[in-house]
Amino acid sequence: MFPPTTAPLAVLIGWLSLGFLSADWTTGNRVEEEGKGPQNDQATPHPKKPPHIIFILTDDQGYNDIGYHNPSIQTPTLDRLAAEGVRLENYYVQPICTPSRSQLLTGRYQIHTGLQHSIIRPRQPSCLPPHLHTLPQRLQQAGYATHMLGKWHLGFYRKACLPTRKGFDTFFGSLTGSVDYYSYGSCDGPGLCGYDLHDNEGVAWGHQGRYSTLLYTQRARKILEAHDPATQPLFLLLSLQAVHTPLQPPKSYIYPYRHMFNVARRKYAAMVSTVDEAVHNVTYALRKLGYYRNAVIVFSTDNGAQPFTGGSNWPLRGRKGTYWEGGVRGVAFVHSPLLKRRRRVSKALLHITDWFPTLLGLAGGNVSQSEGLDGFDVWPTLSEGKASPRHEILHNIDPLHTPHAPMTFDPDPKGNLPSRRDPLAQHIWDTSVQAAIRVGDWKLLTGDPGHGDWVPPQMLSSLPGPWWTLERTYTSSSSSSSTSKTAGHQNIWLFNISGDPYERWDVSAQRPDVVRALLERLAFYNRTAVPVFYPPDDPRADPALHGGAWVPWVEEEEGRGVEEEQELYRGVYKQHRRKKKKTTMKKKQMSKLNSYVLKLNDQLTSSLV
Repeated sequence: MFPPTTAPLAVLIGWLSLGFLSADWTTGNRVEEEGKGPQNDQATPHPKKPPHIIFILTDDQGYNDIGYHNPSIQTPTLDRLAAEGVRLENYYVQPICTPSRSQLLTGRYQIHTGLQHSIIRPRQPSCLPPHLHTLPQRLQQAGYATHMLGKWHLGFYRKACLPTRKGFDTFFGSLTGSVDYYSYGSCDGPGLCGYDLHDNEGVAWGHQGRYSTLLYTQRARKILEAHDPATQPLFLLLSLQAVHTPLQPPKSYIYPYRHMFNVARRKYAAMVSTVDEAVHNVTYALRKLGYYRNAVIVFSTDNGAQPFTGGSNWPLRGRKGTYWEGGVRGVAFVHSPLLKRRRRVSKALLHITDWFPTLLGLAGGNVSQSEGLDGFDVWPTLSEGKASPRHEILHNIDPLHTPHAPMTFDPDPKGNLPSRRDPLAQHIWDTSVQAAIRVGDWKLLTGDPGHGDWVPPQMLSSLPGPWWTLERTYTSSSSSSSTSKTAGHQNIWLFNISGDPYERWDVSAQRPDVVRALLERLAFYNRTAVPVFYPPDDPRADPALHGGAWVPWVEEEEGRGVEEEQELYRGVYKQHRRKKKKTTMKKKQMSKLNSYVLKLNDQLTSSLV
């Protein structure tokens, strides 16, 4: 029997498996092995003793930004850990920071937390919903010591939103989304800057000049040294701000990449090397201090890279902030002596929401107490190579997203592509809404998925050159190929990701049956969505009012409670949607060359992709 929440999916999968579609909807769950690891078919699904869990989360690390995908990036530690563990090659995250982090800690899609739109900005009175339990809270209930280091980016307007109030025994790191690696300054617009390094619930002054990646690694070692691994299991979330901008690697790490002519790429690669060294130091401490034999190490990025600031998702399409593969397919692996089948590559379909039930199950916690999870317990998939229980991923539904440039929606004269006026699509789903879903091998995008460019490695981050025309055209046997349409006339795309992982061949015109099935699935999910929670900025958050630091600015006893205040903000976005103001002050902060490149980038992308 299927649970009530999965019954519609079971019916859909069963119907499609009867030959109605030519492609196999479950091939995304196959496991491909490299080498042979230890096997024990008689073992229990989970370790008998709760393991120590070390989760390492990097920021803006792209598909092409790790050594086992790209030999020009020097990551010997990450490569070795991945090779000795299970490399995840069909693993998905969200395209930007806050959504990925929220889904990791709650096990729920954005549509079920109200965080469907954008990130949480420093001045927004928003954070994780107060009624949802987080992964560290549930691990605390299971007897774990819980610690977090690094980037939070899940809201902090009240103390109730802080990591120490969301399940972590200790926290040392930054609360906002982008922080200087040495000064720990963080800005939310011109003149709105403040210090952002915190130790538990207080400001951690006095660390200026110390590189954040090294600082967090040293603190991780102190936590490991102070804890007794024999008496209590430990959960450590090392949420590095690397390799997010600003590009600030220590000079000694740049030299090995001196051959790279793109300066941004050179600095970015050097920062990836600092991550590799940090992971080396942490894993060395795990071995030395007696954690390793009963430890599970998870490594994951939070979203794809931004090529125009040194990252690379090549050969995947798109970038950070988009729902193309380059924005949502994540670099990840699991390393542990507790894995029953190691030294292999898994192509099982996995998602960042799966870590909540998987890690909680490893800890011996009761997953059923957290109702409404969108994640699956995939430990048998990771450890034993069994088929993934996941057959689909809702990447997101964002009703507030609007294109960066005006779009026209005249129907295609040949009638090949479903458009905003196509009644076959429109009566099922408003295809102007930004949404993306993956079911089996099929991926559907509607609305504006973001600029769908393929950016070759070593592209220049300044003026576009010959690289811009690379991979922009290809021969298609169908006149309805996506390249024959301008982005402004198209709002439905369909790809078979297993057969076309780089999203070159839009088959929405050839497979209207699949389009309709996936549109119906989007409509199903949308009926379960909670209202978007995206309140306007609060001027009381200005660091100048709080001693020069970003800190909570709403008192707990002030006015309404957290839940009442969240209800108050329901629907506020309709009247107070943020508009980007192109002020003279903001323009002065950008060089004329950078401003020109950004504008040209948008124009060329919208006209050529």
